[in-house]
Amino acid sequence: MQLAVYNMAGEAVEQIEADDLVFGMAPHRAAIRQALLAQLANRRSGSANTKTRGEVQGSTIKIRRQKGLGRSRQGSIRAPHHRHGGIVFGPKPRSFAQDLPKRIRRLAIRSAIAARVEDGGLKVIDKLELEAPRTKVIAGVLQALEYERSALIVTGAPDRNVFLSARNLPGAKAVPADYLNVVDLMQHHGLLMTVAAVRRIEALWGGERATQRRPVAAVGGERG
Repeated sequence: MQLAVYNMAGEAVEQIEADDLVFGMAPHRAAIRQALLAQLANRRSGSANTKTRGEVQGSTIKIRRQKGLGRSRQGSIRAPHHRHGGIVFGPKPRSFAQDLPKRIRRLAIRSAIAARVEDGGLKVIDKLELEAPRTKVIAGVLQALEYERSALIVTGAPDRNVFLSARNLPGAKAVPADYLNVVDLMQHHGLLMTVAAVRRIEALWGGERATQRRPVAAVGGERG
């Protein structure tokens, strides 16, 4: 498919050919959702911890004798129904990590990019070259390209000047193509890529990588 390329002043300068397997595919919404939930779950620390009746501080001696007083039967002061007692079925440290097949991850990233192409949120810029971090320059580029809401800026290679320039802008974030992920793609309404980023994305998730399949091993050996 053809993608329009703009310069830093917001003027269209050329058209480039992009891989249909990445930029022109029909978005797979289920894969996007599955990858999104898995990435958000993997961010959770799972460090919440509560103490059971065996871990709280307090005596284990029986509060009062069992019979003869006409009162309720009570055991240790650590019991959950007492003040400062243990917690029943409270959270314990655990892992929320979800394993996601590589093919689903790749499909989700391609689908998220294609979704931005579908809704008109993707724009390609010929280059982003800054001699030093300048937030004003990046803000001017986003304004020239009519990004009114949040925008994700993707460069072909890590660029410290672009990263430092974008991090002070509300709703803007800069990442290299190798670090592109579903959460960032879904959290930002606009997607700005350099031409180098487009080519890097095609190399990572397009072409043969988008169509390759894992060979299926024969079960039970060859049949005679």
